[in-house]
Amino acid sequence: MALIERQKETSCLESLVANAILGRGRVALVGGPVGTGKSALLRTLSEQAIELGALSVTATGSRAERHLQLGVLRQLIQDAPLAQEERDTLEEGVRAATAASAGAEPIDAQVVHALVTVLLRLSERYPLVIVVDDVHHADRTSLLCLSYLARRVRNARVVAVFAHDDRYDTDDHFETDLLRLPHCRRLRLAPLSRKGVAALVAARVGLGAAERFAEDWYAISGGNPLLAGELAADYRQFLRTAEEPPREVVVGDRFVRAVQESLRRGYPRTMRVAHGLAVLGGPDGLEEMLELPAVDVSRELITIGAAGLLNAGAYRHEAVRSAVLAGMDLPERRELYRRAAELAYTRGMSPRVVADWLLQATKVEAPWVVPTLEEAARTALRRGEVESAVAYLKMAWRECADEQRRTKIMTMLVRAEWRINPAASTGHLDQLTEAMRRGSLRGTDAVVLARALLWHGRFEDARDVLERLNREASDHETIAELVVAQLWLRVTHPPLMAHAGNRPREHILASMVSVAVSRRLEATLALAEVLTRGPREPSLDAVERILENARLDEMSLDVVENSLLALTYAGRCERAAPLCDVFSAEASTRRAPSRLARLAAIRAEIAIRQGDMPAAEQHARVALDTIPMSSWGVAIGGPLASLIIALTAMGRYEAVREPLDRPVDEAMFQTRYGLHYLYARGRHHMAEESFALAMHDFLRCGELMAAWGLDNPALIPWQADAGEACLRMGRIKEARQLIMAHLDACGPDAYRGRGIGMRLKAAISDPARRPALLRQATEFLQLAGDKYELARALFDLVEAYDAVGEYRRARTVAGRAQAAAWECRAEPMAGVLSRATTAEAMPAPLSGELLGVLSGAERRVAALAAAGYANREIAAKLYITISTVEQHLTRTYRKLNISRRADLPLVLEFDDQAES
Repeated sequence: MALIERQKETSCLESLVANAILGRGRVALVGGPVGTGKSALLRTLSEQAIELGALSVTATGSRAERHLQLGVLRQLIQDAPLAQEERDTLEEGVRAATAASAGAEPIDAQVVHALVTVLLRLSERYPLVIVVDDVHHADRTSLLCLSYLARRVRNARVVAVFAHDDRYDTDDHFETDLLRLPHCRRLRLAPLSRKGVAALVAARVGLGAAERFAEDWYAISGGNPLLAGELAADYRQFLRTAEEPPREVVVGDRFVRAVQESLRRGYPRTMRVAHGLAVLGGPDGLEEMLELPAVDVSRELITIGAAGLLNAGAYRHEAVRSAVLAGMDLPERRELYRRAAELAYTRGMSPRVVADWLLQATKVEAPWVVPTLEEAARTALRRGEVESAVAYLKMAWRECADEQRRTKIMTMLVRAEWRINPAASTGHLDQLTEAMRRGSLRGTDAVVLARALLWHGRFEDARDVLERLNREASDHETIAELVVAQLWLRVTHPPLMAHAGNRPREHILASMVSVAVSRRLEATLALAEVLTRGPREPSLDAVERILENARLDEMSLDVVENSLLALTYAGRCERAAPLCDVFSAEASTRRAPSRLARLAAIRAEIAIRQGDMPAAEQHARVALDTIPMSSWGVAIGGPLASLIIALTAMGRYEAVREPLDRPVDEAMFQTRYGLHYLYARGRHHMAEESFALAMHDFLRCGELMAAWGLDNPALIPWQADAGEACLRMGRIKEARQLIMAHLDACGPDAYRGRGIGMRLKAAISDPARRPALLRQATEFLQLAGDKYELARALFDLVEAYDAVGEYRRARTVAGRAQAAAWECRAEPMAGVLSRATTAEAMPAPLSGELLGVLSGAERRVAALAAAGYANREIAAKLYITISTVEQHLTRTYRKLNISRRADLPLVLEFDDQAES
């Protein structure tokens, strides 16, 4: 297996042995980079020598024994079958040579002759194959003897084979002397080809693995048999413990050790260049960093490349580079990184490159260190590499000596860590608060601190920061940020709004300092308008444009969040949903878990308002699972509320217990998030028929909304649900007041709120009026796009038709209601409706031939009449007169041979779009 693609060399050596047996002695010098199989080739030769009738005598040079005189020759003597007299002669010669060497005298030629003669005489008895591996590590005296032997084997039955590493020059010109001999052959072992690596892998781990990984193994090993073999060994080791084969190449300890051993066999200078190359990643600047002549560096790179470790001057694979780095001592590695960082800065390389090396270097005392780290952090944040940015900022904070600058760096660090996990910043908040008191934290950085404190429910500390900032703010940017904060507090933390001051917005707009602040103001203002005064089309159009052009860069998440919420609460869920999905995908790509979680929470709320309960559950769980519970702070109420509402609507009451049992901070109920949580909990109590508990939550929600000036059904329709709770408890008068108050609070374009209100208004109206009111409710809810509330309205419409004896209409609507209920997975509702849509209860459809006699106008009128619309309603919907409606119906009755509306076919039989 080890001799793959070595057939030519093997045949050559066998030929030399055959010649030696016939008395024609030969010498072979086998060279090649480390790991290319020289030792394996020599072992094979020794084994085959016996089969050919020759005697093999072997020795191996060692760097540790390089100064042990005659160490290699002693090995040959010990391995040879000599008579005692011959051994005594050799021992005497060895002692003489050793003594001469110790006295720094040249060895006597007679001694060398005596030592070699014993081996030559031995060849007269047996054809002799003398094999010396790693001859470049042999001592000087042994080399002298081996060179003497090589010159005298031409007419002897001797083959002398010496293997050496190309990276080394032997002493006393040993290699040069041998190559001058006419009976010396030189063999060079090259790395394996792609096919060779595939054959080696197939032999060691099987054909299947070879087909999958041979190309990758070749790319990593460069054809070096040692490295390729160790990759195969790592693969086998993986199979011993894994349940199934790996999907990717396994790079384990065996390969790492092989790379390190390949370098350790070389000169110290070779190792130093290899280490420097691993740090720099490429050869450019290597001689300057290592303070070595360029010619020496080039020579060492050629040596390293010959071992198959390099490609185009750099390590051919990151696994190789990592193995080299792992083999370095920590002090050496850190010192090289320091030099690399200084070199990179001097050459004007990017701050990211310099910063990456600074992170792993010994301390660099230079004024450019902190600014470089800051700039690298900003670049990393723009590229979404948040973990790197955090590492740069932490080091910049440690290295910075200026207190005010350290504070700004820490504020930037809080922003960066927030993208990953808001809880990570809690350890910095006390330091920043103290810096605020000392006066080293001011302006927009103080606003960042205030919002972080609010997120974690530290309202008292946040109030102090806002009040101090309000007193001291003087520059336009800080004033602008205070205006943004005031608007945001107005709709998120209303009890603290007054502490941000009350500055005129027009002044800020006239002196805006940046596009970023302008966007934040516009987005926050749109949200505040929707929740306090109702939506304004220009503001909503403006935030849509912002979202279409915005990216999740360092400062824009609050813009995205407020804009999406403004669209959601304004009833533009069909626009908010795809935009939110785009930003979520970007957050995932940029590895920003906190942002992904917050966007998922918004997406869950959008899904609730679209009646897509499975999607709402999915997004809420993503929000809660992406970052820890502790990271959510007071905002936990948002995703919890969406999850509770979705699970309740789908009838999964047992599953609701888990989110309801999660402890929440009491501070949450002083925020908008607490309103959502109270409302969701009330909805769950309603589903479990705990009406008094539900009423308590709805009324508490309403009290807070009224006290904060946020009593807007677009945010939470608490009056409608409270009215329904009263209905279920039999408190009709109170229910009527709440329902009518809800409808009065809904604007003309608040289709969802009006649809919910009209459904409940039907419940407090006379049975004869209920179908018309519920049809209006379904129209509003269709416009709103809320599938769940539409299913509820259709469900009530089925009951309303049944109550007035319109059984055919009831069955028609029941089918549609059931489809809507299943679409949003409202299983309790769908289960009830399924009993109303059984085949026995459905009226038999009329034949297609009868329906085909109707004109298009007659079909449209008949479809609406079949759905239960009155003549006046049909006239208004189709923009025709009541008389025309009556005429169409009269002709329809006659053509279908029926006498009344109740006998009209089902809506779907008309094959027209009709609303019911």
